[in-house]
Amino acid sequence: MEKLSTKFFCLFLAHALYSSSLIHLGESTPAYSEHACTNSTATDTLLTQDSTYLSNLNILLSYLTSNATKDGGFYQTTVASGTPDASTGLFQCRGDITASVCRECVGIASTEVLKRCPLEKQAVIWYDVCWIRYQDSSVFLPNPGIVPSTSLQSSETVTEAERFNELLATVMDALANKAANSGSVKKFATDQKNFQSSQTLYGLAQCTPDLSAFDCNTCLRSAIGFFPDCCSGKRGGSVFLPSCITRFEFYPFFNSTATPSSSTPVPPSGKRNGSTVTIIAIVGPIGVVLMVFVIGFCFLRRKAKMRKYLSIRRQDSVRNEISMAESFQFAMEEIKTSTNHFSDENKIGRGGFGEVYMGTLSDGQKIAVKRLIGNLGQGAEEQFKNEAKLMAKLQHRNLVKLLGFCLEGEEKILIYEYVPNKSLDFFLFDDEKKNMLDWSTRYKIITGIARGILYLHEDSRLKIIHRDLKASNILLDDHMNPKISDFGMAKVFVMDQTRGSTNRIIGTYGYMSPEYAMHGQFSFKSDVFSFGVLVLEILSGKRNNFFNQSHGDGDLLSYAWELWKEGTFLELLDPTLRNSFSKNEVIRCIHMGLLCVQENPVHRPTMATIVLMLNSYSAILPPPQQPAALSHRNNRTQSSTATTGEHQSNQSMPNSTQWSVNDGSMITEVYPR
Repeated sequence: MEKLSTKFFCLFLAHALYSSSLIHLGESTPAYSEHACTNSTATDTLLTQDSTYLSNLNILLSYLTSNATKDGGFYQTTVASGTPDASTGLFQCRGDITASVCRECVGIASTEVLKRCPLEKQAVIWYDVCWIRYQDSSVFLPNPGIVPSTSLQSSETVTEAERFNELLATVMDALANKAANSGSVKKFATDQKNFQSSQTLYGLAQCTPDLSAFDCNTCLRSAIGFFPDCCSGKRGGSVFLPSCITRFEFYPFFNSTATPSSSTPVPPSGKRNGSTVTIIAIVGPIGVVLMVFVIGFCFLRRKAKMRKYLSIRRQDSVRNEISMAESFQFAMEEIKTSTNHFSDENKIGRGGFGEVYMGTLSDGQKIAVKRLIGNLGQGAEEQFKNEAKLMAKLQHRNLVKLLGFCLEGEEKILIYEYVPNKSLDFFLFDDEKKNMLDWSTRYKIITGIARGILYLHEDSRLKIIHRDLKASNILLDDHMNPKISDFGMAKVFVMDQTRGSTNRIIGTYGYMSPEYAMHGQFSFKSDVFSFGVLVLEILSGKRNNFFNQSHGDGDLLSYAWELWKEGTFLELLDPTLRNSFSKNEVIRCIHMGLLCVQENPVHRPTMATIVLMLNSYSAILPPPQQPAALSHRNNRTQSSTATTGEHQSNQSMPNSTQWSVNDGSMITEVYPR
């Protein structure tokens, strides 16, 4: 009874004080949400202080700021149209804010975007009430802009998540239609629906008015499509795209009375109006203080419950996504029995977010059990979820097979087929075990890896970039056939998407492509670069960083390139292979590996071309160009890592080795999401 009374007291008083405080608070300062920086191509030169484009960009941003009081809260213009240094940009203010707030937001965003994107020629920066977008061309291509995308979500979850998700889908679907068909001045719509007796869902959708109704609808539905992954069951969430935004909350975050209401009484005299202002000036601050006290009191009482709800919601999210992918759930008792209650004798590896055990099911089938250790934070759980839902949808002889999952209490477990010969690095970099890898075996491994990556890039139901290909991620079955593992860092591309960018760089030193390590730009060619490093490691039997340690500033790629230029490239070959190998195949693999690690991603072959190179000796290979300088890339990446500060302790992502320890993983998060 006491708990019930407290709950009603909190709800009543908080609602009353919130309502009264709206009079006092008014419109707040625009709040930064997210940003994204890119270039037109990976080969674009970075901006410098004497750049003509930078001068045009500064003029463009000043034009945007000076036009921030335009009717409709939108303005688009181009500086130096038709020239190579043309700069096109726009601002869009949220449809419910005043002209003064719009001007303030655009001014802040114009200054801040150059601080956050000082080197790139394209950028988008989003604030809660406006966003700015610019590009180095005379028109926006492609339009509508749906890449890059980003999202924010509340840390709190709702009860009755399934019913909530249905309501959210209905509300956002209606808002997309309403905003797309709202006319050319403002493609903007808001709505609110009751969820529970004391809870109301507020939603908002908006496009830039330069879009047609069809393009606006396309953009908004692309944004809404992110909600199941980012915001399912959350008490609030936003998805930002360059041409549109969507948002929902459980509080009225937009101004539903932007148009003056005729029902608002007008004071009959100046004296009475003055009295009202005096009362508000006295009561308002007191109300705000009391409201903060009550909200804090109620929040502390509910904190423990919310932790429980959050844990349950995360489990349900993973369970639902795997179940829909036709996987199945194991009972916890069955897993414990198969692994002898997770005994040390059954432990076969440890990854960045968990331990791996060998198990035997009742029917005699051997399994590998990947177990999340404790609560390692949202990053590790997102990696776990990403790996689970992707692996459940992928089937290929050169990918490790997911058999099922187990979610009970705090336990989060993935069950894989057991791959008996551990990982490639276990053999390749051991002076004794590498003798088991003769040339025919190594060539079979190279070919199998290539086929597996080709399946991810072009032949699966999804278009996937692995982003962490390396020797410790290649498992070997009892016939030494390769199986690509660990998809916790993988990225799914939408239809026709060929590249993306991020401020959160994850991967392993020595395997990351230069455009990804230095600028956060990734594409299918990022995996091609990693594959090229793998090929050169398989040929030489040496880790890439071995050359860095033993040859000063050198690395495997530079060493292979020097041998190639001198015509002594066979010296790269592992000495254990010198007495028995196919010269044509070795030369072809060295040539192909150097093509894969070229600095310019445009010059790297696709995986389809690589598979053709491996299967046909008649295919003509172009001459390779100098590979990327890994020493420079590592210095830049280490510098970025040092800027993450307090985030370092929470960046223990799923290790790429489910069956062996990875010594080289790094994660850089410049702007945490």
